[in-house]
Amino acid sequence: MTRDKPERPALRVRRPPRDKVKVTINDIARLASVSKKTVSRVINDSPLVREQTREKVKLIIAEHGFAPDPQARALAFRRSFLIALIYDNPSPQYVVNMQRGILDTLDGTSFQLIVRPCDRGDPRFHASMQAFVEQQKLFGAILPPSVSEDQELADILADASCPYVRIASVPLDEAHSMIRTHDSEGAAAAARHIATLGHERIAHIRGPSTFRSSHERLRGFTDGLAEFGLKLDPKLVLEGGYTFESGVACAQQLLERPPALRPTAVFAGNDEMAVGVYQAARRAGFGVPEDLSIVGYDDTPMASRIWPPLTTVRLPIREMGKAAAALLINEARGERTSFIAFQPEMIVRQSTAPLRK
Repeated sequence: MTRDKPERPALRVRRPPRDKVKVTINDIARLASVSKKTVSRVINDSPLVREQTREKVKLIIAEHGFAPDPQARALAFRRSFLIALIYDNPSPQYVVNMQRGILDTLDGTSFQLIVRPCDRGDPRFHASMQAFVEQQKLFGAILPPSVSEDQELADILADASCPYVRIASVPLDEAHSMIRTHDSEGAAAAARHIATLGHERIAHIRGPSTFRSSHERLRGFTDGLAEFGLKLDPKLVLEGGYTFESGVACAQQLLERPPALRPTAVFAGNDEMAVGVYQAARRAGFGVPEDLSIVGYDDTPMASRIWPPLTTVRLPIREMGKAAAALLINEARGERTSFIAFQPEMIVRQSTAPLRK
């Protein structure tokens, strides 16, 4: 007698869930009853779309979770969605503030920031820049000082049909490609502040001669002193490198002079060098501002964090970055903006005081 084996339950084969169908730009166009080109214009914020159509397409895009392929978009436009910050600036804080401003504007858009440091003194500078622009297929570029002053670089970008914005102390280009900073006016304000405190032996640590801002700040400072009948002694003008170390070195030279030739106030071409002057003054046993008044330029975060807080000329670097990026995005939308300029502002803190008699 044989016993039948119990039947085994049939195995259930679990099939993997079917992948969610990816919505394409053609689907969005069909659902919105518009052309593929219209959808593309909506995605790229073109002003050539009626507002009612724009809102309809955006609603369908949101409902279906459509996300355009960045590579496909780049191929369609024959360029990437990269905006480059190309700089040769020795002040790290300047660069960081500029980046933050650019990112403020790019947030929520399809554009991304790429940072490209360079050395204008390199014999291969222009060749390397041309290769960089061609390889990256940049959508646009932002040029702060001193690369903004390089006409050959601007020509390379123009030849590659790459929109750019130059940030400089004087007009160098058409309005839609320029942000002006009026450096000479800021330096003149610094001169007036020092002069009203009664100082006459005044030194200036200027930036590198390769920076137009250095020349503009020297010119403005000289003009500001002239309003009070004062002349800037050429022996009290030293060239720094817009770095902390150069500020220390130049200040040491100034403070080693005999009392009758030693300055009672120093205007540094930027905050980095001004903080270097603090260091040299303390090493030499001079008090700030009791023995030496110090003025900087830019109003970077360090200006209000050191002691005593630094009197300086405020240049809204982050706002300048925001404006530069906005100019490029406006260019993408076919809009051209009128001339943009930023006015420096004198910020008086505790590093300056009336001359002690």
